[in-house]
Amino acid sequence: MVKHIVLWNFVEELSDEEKKAAGLKMKSLLEPIKELVPGAMEIQVVSNQLASSNRDIALISTFETVEALATYQNHPAHVEAGKYVRSVTCNRACMDYEL
Repeated sequence: MVKHIVLWNFVEELSDEEKKAAGLKMKSLLEPIKELVPGAMEIQVVSNQLASSNRDIALISTFETVEALATYQNHPAHVEAGKYVRSVTCNRACMDYEL
């Protein structure tokens, strides 16, 4: 199994209301991709809820194999979602690891 975790902050220009809307849109764009990619086990978008965090939003996903992760990353739905995500976020951090 492979874990794929991505963390972002929202761009400063967004108001709190716009950040909330952007988080919901990211969730609606990314989570359904699980049903489109063979080997995708979990795709979850989570917004920051605690003051101890230093990122606004996270993508936490699990794939059966490294190949399934690559399929996800190159899937047209992910590529399209990425365009929106890049327009509302900054300071991306990513970690992939095998379980």
